[in-house]
Amino acid sequence: MQRSKDWPELMNQTRSTLDRWGRFAYRKRWYVIATWLVAGAILGLTARAISQGTSATLTLPGAESQEAVDVLQASFPERSGDYADVVFYAAGGIDQPDTRAAIEKLTADAQTVPGVVAVSSPFAPVGGLVSPDRTVAIARVQYSLGADDVPAEDALALETLAEEARSDALAVELGGPVPAAQEREGPNESTVLGVIAALAILYILFRAFTPTVLPIASAMSGLATGFAVIFAMTAAIDLNKFAPNISAMLGLGVGIDYSLFIVARFRENVFAGHDGESAAGIAIATAGKSVAFAGGVVIVSLLGLGLMGIPFVGWLGVAAAAIVAVAVLAALTLLPAFLGVAGGAIVRAGRRRSKANEGRHEDTGWYRLGHAIMRRPYVFLGLSSVILVVLAIPLFDMRLGSADAGNNPTSTTTRRAYDYVAGAFGPGMNGPLQVVLSGASAEEAAGIREAVAAAPGVQSVSQPLVNAAGDTAVLSVIPATSPQSAETADLVHLLRDDVLPGATDGSGIETYVGGATARGIDIADRIGGRLPLFFSLVIGISFLLLVVVFRSLMIPLKAALMNLLSIGAAYGVVVAVFQWGWGGSLVGAGSTGPIESFLPMMLFAVLFGLSMDYEVFLVSRIHEEYLASRDNAVSVARGLASTASVITAAAAIMIVVFLSFVMNDQRVVKEFGLGLAVAVLVDATVVRLLLVPATMELMGDWNWWLPGWLERLVPRISIEGAEHAAEETVAGH
Repeated sequence: MQRSKDWPELMNQTRSTLDRWGRFAYRKRWYVIATWLVAGAILGLTARAISQGTSATLTLPGAESQEAVDVLQASFPERSGDYADVVFYAAGGIDQPDTRAAIEKLTADAQTVPGVVAVSSPFAPVGGLVSPDRTVAIARVQYSLGADDVPAEDALALETLAEEARSDALAVELGGPVPAAQEREGPNESTVLGVIAALAILYILFRAFTPTVLPIASAMSGLATGFAVIFAMTAAIDLNKFAPNISAMLGLGVGIDYSLFIVARFRENVFAGHDGESAAGIAIATAGKSVAFAGGVVIVSLLGLGLMGIPFVGWLGVAAAAIVAVAVLAALTLLPAFLGVAGGAIVRAGRRRSKANEGRHEDTGWYRLGHAIMRRPYVFLGLSSVILVVLAIPLFDMRLGSADAGNNPTSTTTRRAYDYVAGAFGPGMNGPLQVVLSGASAEEAAGIREAVAAAPGVQSVSQPLVNAAGDTAVLSVIPATSPQSAETADLVHLLRDDVLPGATDGSGIETYVGGATARGIDIADRIGGRLPLFFSLVIGISFLLLVVVFRSLMIPLKAALMNLLSIGAAYGVVVAVFQWGWGGSLVGAGSTGPIESFLPMMLFAVLFGLSMDYEVFLVSRIHEEYLASRDNAVSVARGLASTASVITAAAAIMIVVFLSFVMNDQRVVKEFGLGLAVAVLVDATVVRLLLVPATMELMGDWNWWLPGWLERLVPRISIEGAEHAAEETVAGH
């Protein structure tokens, strides 16, 4: 019990430490900036020297598709790797002498590419892949390594051969897992567009150059340093190719928002009569503590992805958490130094502009909106609830999976190859399944092949390929449907659960369904099964943190429910656009398909933290007003009036930054950008400005209820800093 009594003293010490740090960074600004520059340069040089780049590794320990790879590596190593399809299209037919000569030359040269163990010629008498009209042909290039392990120079060698073979009469495109793994992107012009839009919003909010530029400068500095950190991490971990764009999106969005909260509080302090140094100290001790809390929730949520047992998802969470951590560090350390350099302009403006000239909160439209909600809380509760429920309806039809190359931009060779193959051979040829038969002889494999070929949804099955020892066979199964379709997933489960067990009953043969398509299905199944656990973990941690911060049970419960509503609305919009195709052309979504399997977890981790940020910012102000007036209706209206403009500006910045990434070519980045933008829009408008005030009015004093027995156990923490909150409350009245 004594430990609980020591908490106030500890938090006061924390507040004082942050205050002193803010003042120190303001005074010793050039030392702090120089330290950041040196640290950034060292990290950048280190990353350049040791970075291994991003990867497309999608390993899944314990999954059947991974076990298939393990069996092949042990008993059939030359067939354990992935493949590339060289797709030829000739309108005049592939049998034209010049065209045939070019195809034969490429297939012969491909045999000499390092890492290639076999190349199937389209003109082979058995197994040649040529369309019935003889205009499309496929040469399948088998590698000894997995797609992501194929060295870039070896993949480039095949691309060079394809380029040399192209002519006016012959189109040559590359498909399959190996070329797909090489199509990696870093941050593109989306970052620039997001910054430009953020500058415009900040200028509208502040109507002055200096406070407009400072959040951008802090966020961009943190983003550059954060990228050095995550690329240096690739020396030790396999970082997915989506990580750079997702990290840029998060780093830019939260970096600007966190810096905005501190700059806005610094500006308020200056207008209230504080000098620059004390204003910086108070801003870091108050808004800075909120930033640290909100960022901590986001970081913990992202690190929680590591508990899902899916390596690439866990490392993606680590990279995103690292970029958010650097953004928080930049806001708390580099930004006060920037205020020391450029904050003089704000200080001089503060001397010319008194607090009275700012206008009272009671005179603002936000205050009037708050009172309108207080008068008719049931109306606003019902209206906002209907909006959220309607937006969330598509969520119940969400199907997780991995989008195939048919969703890639038409500018990519993998998309053009996909279209040629799908048109000539059917969509299933773009994602063959690999059935591995361990302990099967050639005769037994032939019998199993007949059973597989008779299964519904199977278009064709290759002849068994048996290893030199004669104890392992491989079948290539072509589904009748595309790799991303629900029917293909059903076929994988049918083969595993019914067809193969029935065909091998009592024989001792072990069967595995693998390949890139099956791996994507296994990932979706694993994630779908563990989502409830992850959601419970994030909600539980956030609930406990809010109980400590606000010493209330109803505020955390309300926050959790409302965060779920806003996230559900985001999921619903993503499903409607990318899975149902509603408005997909507006975001360049291409064809419809499943929602990327790891997207719901990533979105939930990020959005719950961001929603908590706005919740703390709004409710902490309402709590301050309530402690001063003990009038619930007045405190809600005043709290809304004092925070709404900053929350709206912060949300607008987040929205435009996230929407700018919808222009990215990668489908998963589009999904992520749209989902985040919709969630922030809904959370900052429908939830924070309508639903929260309405529910807080209806609950009245129950908002701050905490059972007596829990009162004695919960430590006392003021997220804004008790003394500074009191000072500002007095000043505001």
